[in-house]
Amino acid sequence: MGLILSFLQGFSVTSPDVLAVVFTILGYAAWRLYRLVSFVYLTPLRILPGPPAPSLVYGNLNEFAEVEGSFFADQMFAKYGKTYVDREFFMTPRLWTLDTRALNHVFTHSVEYSRPEENVRQRIKQFGQGILFVHGQEHRQQRRVMNPAFGPTQVRDLTEIFVQKAIQLRDLWSTAASQAGGPVRVNVSKDLGRATLDIIGLAGFNYDFQALDADDKPNELSLAFQQLFKNLRTFSLFGYLMAWFPILKLMPNPRLKRISEAADAIHGVGSKLVTDQKAATMQAAAKKHAHGPERKDLQGRDLLTLLVKANMATDIPDNQKMSDEDVISQIPTFLIAGHETTSTSTTWALYAFCKHPEVQRKLREELLTVETDAPTMEELNALPYLDGVVRETLRLYAPITMLTREAKKDDVIPLSEPVTDRYGKVHHEIRIAKGNKVIIPILAAHRSKEIWGEDALEFKPERWTQPLAATSTLPGVWGHLLTFIGGHRACIGYRFSLVELKALLFVLVRAFEFEFAVPPEDVVNVAAALQRPSLRSAPQEGSQLPLLVKPYTTTAY
Repeated sequence: MGLILSFLQGFSVTSPDVLAVVFTILGYAAWRLYRLVSFVYLTPLRILPGPPAPSLVYGNLNEFAEVEGSFFADQMFAKYGKTYVDREFFMTPRLWTLDTRALNHVFTHSVEYSRPEENVRQRIKQFGQGILFVHGQEHRQQRRVMNPAFGPTQVRDLTEIFVQKAIQLRDLWSTAASQAGGPVRVNVSKDLGRATLDIIGLAGFNYDFQALDADDKPNELSLAFQQLFKNLRTFSLFGYLMAWFPILKLMPNPRLKRISEAADAIHGVGSKLVTDQKAATMQAAAKKHAHGPERKDLQGRDLLTLLVKANMATDIPDNQKMSDEDVISQIPTFLIAGHETTSTSTTWALYAFCKHPEVQRKLREELLTVETDAPTMEELNALPYLDGVVRETLRLYAPITMLTREAKKDDVIPLSEPVTDRYGKVHHEIRIAKGNKVIIPILAAHRSKEIWGEDALEFKPERWTQPLAATSTLPGVWGHLLTFIGGHRACIGYRFSLVELKALLFVLVRAFEFEFAVPPEDVVNVAAALQRPSLRSAPQEGSQLPLLVKPYTTTAY
């Protein structure tokens, strides 16, 4: 009531008018509350098995934080079977399933199962119509336009940037080791984050963050990006409440304000980048064609330049173009999707090498057979053990542990195996209501012994020489993994990410030996949607992985 009265202050209206407005707002709030309660307790998902929720406000969400290593979902699948229901905010049900037929249904019906609406609206408001957030016809249009920018030819041209930045990171560590006179302790998580930020800046939109240049002050875009990631959250109680009660948007929210300020700064830099690139393209094209640039003029290896030039080409149909504003909106999309996931994957690969020195040794032997320091994409992809290491890293240490999809209409999800409800009735399909959420448990699927065998929790790159037949049931776009998901919304940049990861490992493992700088049992996985390493002894310091980095003695470095 206090919020309502504050909102009405300053209006010169009669008492009945004020009361009418107040009761209208209260009536709307009561109706929304009734809708929420009905949605929670009348959903068809209520009959499915699942754990009791210890909190009426947070449901089962806090239990995830209490179990190290994101193993809570594994425990629930072991107890309740392949399909179960838990609760999020205010006891709202969420469907979890490892049933591959159900997962395939969700992936292949991406319009009917898209990102939760409360997240999409907020992200579009903050970052614009980027490909991560739009859906339906807008998503299909953007994907059709952007596909060529992420094809094999384009990634081949970008490999030089991946290797260049990996070498710059190698040289930083070599210098530190030389000054220390031996192995040097390095927070590899932090430094790999700097390297991948530089990579996505140059490869994404020809912008140098200079994150690896320790002596330089962070530039405007780098500062905005740091602010953005510091304040982004996967789960937000206030965001959930705003979805049900939009009037709460009138309340001040410092975190959202900081995100908006960072997004505005990114948008400003993006606008200038697009404007400058258009001017340079027109100037270059004027020397060749009086009528403007053509398709054959689309040189430029970074993704943003390619999109800008494609938009300006006079011989490309309009349905293969995007507006300038939509092109600008891809910049935060590139940053969000292409930075931390790759740095996290590389970090976990180095962690695995410390746990399994024989894997590190075997990989280094293969990498040293390559006679160049700067391999091409084809040379990286021709290394079978490196490929197995990358696949195993993205299986056991998938950077994104889970995804949420929301049903946009009432539906029936088919199952490959029946599920028994709380009342003992067997179901061969699941009824789901509009607004219900489906969790895609990426990490749990990658650790399933039924799919991967009894050694599913072991890091074994050799398993990829002859994968088990059961792995083919996972509907992923790459390698029978859900890392890059599948269907129409599969990760458009998966080739980019794979070659970037291979380039980083190629350069670093040839140059260094890696060992734990702390007791191995001190390194834990921070339970969240993004899987990061942290120290049990220093949780307040956030994500980190301290390793001893020792120059490999027989190399030329």
